[in-house]
Amino acid sequence: MRPTIKATSQRRRIIIRGIVQGVGFRPFVYKQAVSRGIHGFVLNDTNGVTIEAEAMPAILDAFELALRVELPPLAYIDEFDSSRLPRAMMSNLPLFRVRREWNAMP
Repeated sequence: MRPTIKATSQRRRIIIRGIVQGVGFRPFVYKQAVSRGIHGFVLNDTNGVTIEAEAMPAILDAFELALRVELPPLAYIDEFDSSRLPRAMMSNLPLFRVRREWNAMP
């Protein structure tokens, strides 16, 4: 059973810079997010990888920890920045997606 987003959920933007493109990082992020019932998306951009994720705070904390320590073998993180965003009620959207660009449908 997947966790549902409740009134106490948080939304975060995570920007990761380093060797995170072309090494299977987006599929890794997708797997980590879906296994935790997180709503949102991941995409490559000029900064590296950007993730927007919405779930309960403890779930997001565990997600961020996994992103830092369970990397794909060829990935390397130089910078990891996480900031809180206003909730977007992403529970109305598909669970988690890999997006090709910012202006693509979530």
